[in-house]
Amino acid sequence: MYQPTLASVKQHPVPAWFADAKLGIFIHWGPYAVPGWAPRTGNLREVIARYGDAHWFTHNPYAEWYCQAMQIEGSPTRQYHLKTYGEHTPYTAFGPQFNAAARAWEPSTWANLFRRAGARYVVMVAKHHDGFLMWPSAVQNPHKSGWHAARDCVGELAAAVRARGMRLGLYYSGGLDFTFRNVVIRDFADMMTAIPNDPAYAAYADAHWRELIERYAPSVLWNDIGYPASANLPALFAHYYNAVPEGVINDRFTQINLSGFRNLTGLPRKLIRWIIRRAMTHPQSLVARLQTGGAHCDFRTPEYATYPKATAQKWEATRGLGQSFGYNRNEQPEDLISVKDLVHLLVDIVSKNGNLLLNVGPMADGTIPPEQAARLEGLGAWLKCNGEAIFGTRPWSRAEGQTGAGLPVRFTQKDNALYAIILGKPRTDHLEIPALSVPETASVYVLGYNAPFAWQQRGSTLTLTLPRTLPDTPAVALKIVP
Repeated sequence: MYQPTLASVKQHPVPAWFADAKLGIFIHWGPYAVPGWAPRTGNLREVIARYGDAHWFTHNPYAEWYCQAMQIEGSPTRQYHLKTYGEHTPYTAFGPQFNAAARAWEPSTWANLFRRAGARYVVMVAKHHDGFLMWPSAVQNPHKSGWHAARDCVGELAAAVRARGMRLGLYYSGGLDFTFRNVVIRDFADMMTAIPNDPAYAAYADAHWRELIERYAPSVLWNDIGYPASANLPALFAHYYNAVPEGVINDRFTQINLSGFRNLTGLPRKLIRWIIRRAMTHPQSLVARLQTGGAHCDFRTPEYATYPKATAQKWEATRGLGQSFGYNRNEQPEDLISVKDLVHLLVDIVSKNGNLLLNVGPMADGTIPPEQAARLEGLGAWLKCNGEAIFGTRPWSRAEGQTGAGLPVRFTQKDNALYAIILGKPRTDHLEIPALSVPETASVYVLGYNAPFAWQQRGSTLTLTLPRTLPDTPAVALKIVP
């Protein structure tokens, strides 16, 4: 039994299932899917690095932030809202519309798609920054009555994904809840000072997490944007680990009370913005570790970013299929990651001890847009043939290499096998991988083919003749045993 102390919860080991899983599906679905609109601003880190955080929030491409962006004068989202709904339509009007549309939702359709994509776990947003609850909580919002889903969306999805052999995780916005504190966020300093730190909200968030744990036993606690400074996190974490011993906790429970900077200008505010901007644009920097580390976590969560090399600590890269997490009707097909790039992204992440938490943004009625579904199907088709080189693997002594022709190679290992995954299809059937020496007794396979292929060791270079029937594929996986 874990005790409600930091020293005790820090003894929790990362369970094997999470290290084995490699691929999870993130789901952002709520009232923000009704307007379902955001500008096509671009990649989070690239935009912030080039234009700054104030530009990012004014031109926020995350459609799930609609309730905030619509309040910023001159923002594209506000202009869209005024033109489409008028100045007298509040964000709260989308709650009943969402509930009406969500009657058509079929959780089994989602679960079937996620399973075909190869996902091993699913993380659903139980409450986003707008405070809307996706389950019938006994802990009522003291500021907004009836601000919740009409269906038990969390419970229904939990049953559907578990019936198909996947695990359920839950996201909860512990740091922001605009029903408690509706600060208009124009930059990172505003965002940090918007976290409610009063005892009432701390008790509200704690009660919600405990209710979610007891009712749904989630395999992942995925908090976001920090947590009230007054909350007793070791007690919450001990409660969770005792209830779900193989559960995992992310790194976004950071407790920082910056409310004193709310009305300040000058160095303190600039320092806040610099710290967070540095953390966002350099995810492995010391600043990032201080900003997003929290008192305890099982894994780290770079957003729209990856790590350049394998790390000892488990991590999980998260991103949308496009540049938004929530459904954005304004996104075009070219804004979404291609199947080829998606496969390459997953392989790179796995080779460096990471998982990929890939987001889908359903429409209000639960429909996953066809362009998003097509990417999941394409990824699943590649994994059906090559998943052996991904699932259950661990990083090798090095993550990266390249072929003699310059194609990138990523390495994974499992049991007595080494996998060399070539990112792209070689132009000829002659393949060379420099700086890769294998035992004389080894057999070399191409995944998807039953028989081993002839190979030679020329100095420190492995040479192989690939099958001429090799189909068009985003990546070719070699298996070398022993």
